[in-house]
Amino acid sequence: MYRSSRRSEQARETRMRILNSAHDLFVTQGYGRTTIVDIAAAAGVSKESVYAIFTNKATLLARVWDITIGGDDDDVVFHERPLIAAIRREPDLGRRLDMQARMATAVARRITPFVLAVRGAAATEPAAVEMLATMDRQRYEGLGHMSRDAAATGRLAISESECHDLIWATSDGTLWQRLVVERGWSDERYARYLARMWRAALLDDPADGVPDAQPPGR
Repeated sequence: MYRSSRRSEQARETRMRILNSAHDLFVTQGYGRTTIVDIAAAAGVSKESVYAIFTNKATLLARVWDITIGGDDDDVVFHERPLIAAIRREPDLGRRLDMQARMATAVARRITPFVLAVRGAAATEPAAVEMLATMDRQRYEGLGHMSRDAAATGRLAISESECHDLIWATSDGTLWQRLVVERGWSDERYARYLARMWRAALLDDPADGVPDAQPPGR
């Protein structure tokens, strides 16, 4: 039993080294320019091992997205993870949006470099085009659960469909990239802004439950 458990742990460690190496290379040198040989060398394994575990680079791209959006390799869909579940349980929709804005900011910091790398590869790589469509679809489906929960509170000033579209469109990392990376905002300032924007657009009473004002800061 011990040997079997240890082998399983070693296999998981190898898999994660490959995925983390692939992520870093896709981000720094681009998906198209990164080869399986590059990934194997960075992970300290043979190229045969990479092929045996992931079959091809397109599969690696998809698995890298899974751990990037989730933050780990746990086999739990995003909207059922503990943090998301806690947000969905918050009874006050205003506070729930505040929590979701903080979560979305942390996720944006994690996913945006990878998203930009895949977008950059889409002009020449069919796998990147397919991956972008998958990423958008998964995000839209996941946020649908939160939009339905929001509508169920009776507090929305707009339709559930509009709420769904707005949250999906403003949480893909593009706005975070513009304001945090390019304009130098702090994540804290960005999260407060995102919460205010969502409150103003979504709530029937945007001021309800607003925390004490804080200085904007950079």
